[in-house]
Amino acid sequence: MAEEEKSGEPVKDKNELQIMKELVDELYNFRDCYFETHSVEQAGRKQSDVAQEIEKTLKKLEETEDHFKHKAEFLLQKGRCLNVAPDFSAVAEECLSRAVKLEPGLVEGWNTLGEQYWKKGDLIGAKNCFTGALQQSKNKVSLRNLSMVLRQLPVADSAAHDKQVMESVDMARQAVQLDVTDGTSWYILGNAYVSLFFTCGQNPQLSQQALSAYAQSEKVDRAASCYPELHFNRSTLFQYEEMFSSALGGYSRAAALDPGWEEPLERERQLLEYLRKVTELIQNKGKVKARRLRTMLSNLSTSALGPCSSPQFRSPTGRVGSLEPRTLSSLTHGHNAGVAALGKVVFSLASEGRMAFTFGMVDSEETYIVVMVYNTADSWGVLIGDTVVIPEPQVKRNSITHKDESFDFRSIRVDSPLLLIVNGKKQNVQSQIAASVSYKPQSE
Repeated sequence: MAEEEKSGEPVKDKNELQIMKELVDELYNFRDCYFETHSVEQAGRKQSDVAQEIEKTLKKLEETEDHFKHKAEFLLQKGRCLNVAPDFSAVAEECLSRAVKLEPGLVEGWNTLGEQYWKKGDLIGAKNCFTGALQQSKNKVSLRNLSMVLRQLPVADSAAHDKQVMESVDMARQAVQLDVTDGTSWYILGNAYVSLFFTCGQNPQLSQQALSAYAQSEKVDRAASCYPELHFNRSTLFQYEEMFSSALGGYSRAAALDPGWEEPLERERQLLEYLRKVTELIQNKGKVKARRLRTMLSNLSTSALGPCSSPQFRSPTGRVGSLEPRTLSSLTHGHNAGVAALGKVVFSLASEGRMAFTFGMVDSEETYIVVMVYNTADSWGVLIGDTVVIPEPQVKRNSITHKDESFDFRSIRVDSPLLLIVNGKKQNVQSQIAASVSYKPQSE
């Protein structure tokens, strides 16, 4: 009988450790799928509810601690339990460090320890853990975590940064390939594409790939649609792409899902304030008095076309030949090939958190339009009364509704100040600087 009991002990231990793992898995499920069992109105309680569940699970684990405290699997589950909290835990770090020392092949231990180092701010330590886990076995968690860390590691120069971002995208792609049904991996791939978009010349294809990855994340994983960071990061891209209604909706949704996070509300407020100001300034004709406006327009002539009037002029699309001046009212929506918009500046707008330098322009027919210029250096701008020529303008009608507010105005998008002719002159290269847009990486 004694023999049987002895041989049964490891089986019993294994079963108990399996039960512990399931308890911790349930805890992660409670956190990640919170809004499947709670309404968005209860979002303010999520943090305290999760903290209570951590305490309960920890208590159950600690009931058997004396028996299992030297077993790697127990230390892993205790570390995982504490890792559910958003902040660094020294106890979690200690448990996980011991777990991987006892069992160096414990991939989940290395991954969770890497997350703790990351929360602590030790990015090199985190990278080493995820790289070490990959040496044990190729897995999606290490790959996507490494993707995130690579985008945040400090680098010596822009070439090194570009290389890291490219590596980061590759890691995120590999994570998705290992499991195309994992919403978190798709979401992190979306973030990697956003970084690549802003790093590598804002190729529209990369923007589309980012939006597709975010959409796929929500499609394959219901919980992903409740990630506040997904809505926030996607809205950052929407705003840059001038999809203002979608951006406002996303910021609002992110704020509702995480009421303690102030940035989404701040971005929503700033964007609404920007749209109000633009609309008001266009309606008030930039507040330029009629007499001054007449004087400004009296010296608006086609001589201001400058280089655009030359048969050798090369337009942004690569077309060679002079451009025909057109009135703002005659421009069609979308790309206007072979023509140039010509007008006087009636206002410029320096708004908080701006992504574009914005100014208002009036033409000889007294038609007004908003111009949004991207990738401008802080020192660049135009003054009221300046004559501006926009070669082959990209025209858009903005109709935005958000909550109880509506905005309606036409605008021209200019991707670089180098594309403009101001007072008959091309702009110097110092007037351009690549846009850098902040999104939330910490809890991707």
